[in-house]
Amino acid sequence: MELLLGLKRKQQEFSLDSISNLYSSSSSSTSTSPSPPVVACFSTDDLEFRFQRDSDSSDVIKFDPRVAQVFKLGPVQSVCISEGSEVAKEDENKSYSRGITIVFNNEEQSKAFHCAFDQWKKEASVQGAWLPNGTVSTSKSKFDDKIEASSAKMYFHYYGQLLHQQNMLQDYVRTGTYYAAVIENHADFAGRVVVDVGAGSGILSLFAAQAGAKHVYAVEASEMAEYARKLIAGNPLLGERITVVKGKVEEVELPEKADILISEPMGTLLVNERMLESYVIARDRFLLPGGKMFPGTGRIHMAPFSDEYLFIEIANKRFDCALFWQQQSYYGVNLTPLYGSAFQGYFSQPVVDAFDPRLLVAPSISHTIDFTKIKEEELYEIDIPLKFTSLVGARVHGLACWFDVLFDGSTVQRWLTTAPGAPTTHWYQLRCVLLQPLYVLAGQEITGQLRLVAHNAQSYTINLTMGVKMSGPGAERGEVLQSSSCKLDLKEPYYRMSQPQAYTVAPDQQQHPLIHTQDIHIQGQDADEPDVELQ
Repeated sequence: MELLLGLKRKQQEFSLDSISNLYSSSSSSTSTSPSPPVVACFSTDDLEFRFQRDSDSSDVIKFDPRVAQVFKLGPVQSVCISEGSEVAKEDENKSYSRGITIVFNNEEQSKAFHCAFDQWKKEASVQGAWLPNGTVSTSKSKFDDKIEASSAKMYFHYYGQLLHQQNMLQDYVRTGTYYAAVIENHADFAGRVVVDVGAGSGILSLFAAQAGAKHVYAVEASEMAEYARKLIAGNPLLGERITVVKGKVEEVELPEKADILISEPMGTLLVNERMLESYVIARDRFLLPGGKMFPGTGRIHMAPFSDEYLFIEIANKRFDCALFWQQQSYYGVNLTPLYGSAFQGYFSQPVVDAFDPRLLVAPSISHTIDFTKIKEEELYEIDIPLKFTSLVGARVHGLACWFDVLFDGSTVQRWLTTAPGAPTTHWYQLRCVLLQPLYVLAGQEITGQLRLVAHNAQSYTINLTMGVKMSGPGAERGEVLQSSSCKLDLKEPYYRMSQPQAYTVAPDQQQHPLIHTQDIHIQGQDADEPDVELQ
């Protein structure tokens, strides 16, 4: 128990089995071969963490506590890394090393050491001991700067629960496609270093280890990291090559760069939850030049739809809302002051459900996001011009959206799709319902814009405008006969159903040619992008 005490002591020492340099360093006098038994010492007087041959030895390797990190590599082996610091530069007498591999005498000592290290950093940070003039740091990570604290807390709480991880694991389209993409491309993983961004339960890390990865760093910020450790420990043949790192990818340090990043950063409409930005940040921080990303490309697909059932359902919800909030004596209380706000709420919900692809009235178009090249800031606002040619005469009630992602392996290319008509996933599809429907004839052009603007609740505001251009005489002038719009919050969708509703045609209704998903030609935004048909 003595070893687990906090920093009320001036100094703590651990007698280790051995250490060795992870990287060669001109500033370190220690050789790269394993050393004789050494002492690891936490010192609050000198504000440093050091390794030395014995308590009185002058042969010392020192670390700056502000940037030192320790990660477990195995039951009795860890690595301590430091990126260097201004303190080290100012004092040339201090010998700072970039990385040290630590071998403990036993597993108990390893646990005690890690516990003491974590407590030492926490206590010193709280006391402001690492900052000049005793000030306390108020700096935030990039994640904290752009995401409000309450949203982040709810987000990490949600993904820290096994119930929600099970929901994703049991999405067999999702999990099966990831498994196939990794195992079929095992040549990309064998002998390589992998970083799993937002590892969750650690399932993708285990897939990477199955494919022969040299080492996998599973980075997870929620409490799910502890469950991931348990799951990985329960698969020891794979787990010995996996290290779980608890923290945000914007903040953690890793002992080495990665050959491959693997992640499941997709949300509703691909971009919801804004994890794509963390994926891109991880790319910039950890991926070696020429490294691979699984997935490496995402596409948002869009097409106008006609769905009288949905429009009537939403209209009824709005009518019920109007009736309720227009009451002037609800148990003696006048509710009308909240009528406007409540009514607006029903207009701001996109619809998440699985719909019949025959409700689409035109072939879809797509907007491509290359995860390997896009800048994080380019995900803050996404503008997508819309242009369709209606195949049928119908009332257009809005825009239907779905996405797919590509695993561009060296051996096999795999697509994970959420398209209507394809096997249903936990993402379903998303539909933006216009305030007023548009009337179109077969052959008429539908134009508009879909604009996604990120906000600090880890989602996007959707601004949709659609219009119908004139056909026949005067059409060459490009005049818009009618237009409609809507403003929606992707954070608060209306989850409508889990399976597509049966498509029926009234006896007196003209039956239009049906559009099947496999017949829809996916047209990319870029002219040189190869066209892909959904299978």
